Amino acid sequence: MQGQALPGFRDFYPDELALKNHIFATWRDVARRYGFQEYDGPPLEPLELYTDKSGEEIVQQLYAFEDKGGRKVALRPEMTPTLARMVGAHAQALKKPIRWFSIPQLFRYERQQRGRLREHFQLNMDIIGEASPLADAELIAAAIDIMRAFGLGPADVRARVSDRRVLRTLLLGRGLTEPQLPAAFEVIDKSERVPRDAMAAKLRETGIGKRETDAVFEIAALRGLDAVAAALAKVKGGEEAGEPLRQAVGALEAMGLGDFVLVDLTIVRGLAYYTGIVFELFDTGKSLRAICGGGRYDGLLNALGGVDLPALGFGMGDVVLGELLKERGPADQASTKLDAFLIAVSGEDMAPVLKLAHQLRDLGVAVEYGLRPAAIRKQLELAAARGAPRAIIVGPDERAAGEVVVRDLKAGTEARVPIAKLSGLFH
Repeated sequence: MQGQALPGFRDFYPDELALKNHIFATWRDVARRYGFQEYDGPPLEPLELYTDKSGEEIVQQLYAFEDKGGRKVALRPEMTPTLARMVGAHAQALKKPIRWFSIPQLFRYERQQRGRLREHFQLNMDIIGEASPLADAELIAAAIDIMRAFGLGPADVRARVSDRRVLRTLLLGRGLTEPQLPAAFEVIDKSERVPRDAMAAKLRETGIGKRETDAVFEIAALRGLDAVAAALAKVKGGEEAGEPLRQAVGALEAMGLGDFVLVDLTIVRGLAYYTGIVFELFDTGKSLRAICGGGRYDGLLNALGGVDLPALGFGMGDVVLGELLKERGPADQASTKLDAFLIAVSGEDMAPVLKLAHQLRDLGVAVEYGLRPAAIRKQLELAAARGAPRAIIVGPDERAAGEVVVRDLKAGTEARVPIAKLSGLFH
């Protein structure tokens, strides 16, 4: 028997599963508050669903194989192609805009590093059938509110927001040509991580001159809506290109979330299918990979699902988020903890303890008790090991008086409580 899980895969012991369930519950709660409906799809899909979108080279990053029916299949590496297929199958019947979310487990055969494994769970939230910048603001707000639900504020996380239409207009206005845009996008995307000299050399290789190269780095350095608007004012079509970003940021400010938002044109998102506003959430210390990322992908559903609908969405993985929550201290996992540990003083007290335990559990109280006779000291040690905040002690004297002794295991204090009033301690 092997001693550990496969590389890049995880075992979830109870403490780790408690954190994962806490993350899932928070995701679902915020998605519900935003009016999103949950969906899911199969973990195994036809391989062509991913090669049609990303090309044959994607196969190297997939868990792909031929099944017993001779079909080429892959474990899903992302959810958007499945979403496109599902929406395409029922597009006419679905009321627009579609607001869906899912929490799939995803698989990619790639090099492991901090915050990236070969499997992870990911919250996907998508709005389909709406072109308004308010939809972009809605999704960014949902991502921010998930952070707020975990107790994180603007000092902890920031949403860095950009718009590919803005970048395109600025680059063309500064002398770049349409064929040069992909190289410029790539350089801007990597400008914070790769030395400027190396990036400038890459631009020169694609035939971009010094003046245009300088323009690329000037555009990458723009921060804040005012600076971007000033740059757009100097190029043809700039005001029109910047209007969706201005509206989206204005909506976020109207919601009271402006402190979380930074307009930052280095956010490009590597995937070529993004068409408009894009964003990523980062911890302010920048010690981790992006917590989430997404944006508008208006042409993708037509390419994958045969339905021409505007669309936007984001993905938020559990690995980076889990790292962030562990850095900030233990997450609130109270739902996994005991409310009390019941202690039988003697063998004759066991039947009353069983009855009391069942009554409390019927009221929604989480309790445990020893499953074999043991000294009170041993039972108290087990109660402490289980993290119970209090012990409820039942002995002959207590039974005769219709009471129990409730010991606060942190403060070390005790009180006698009538059994009839015991449930009041928990509600």
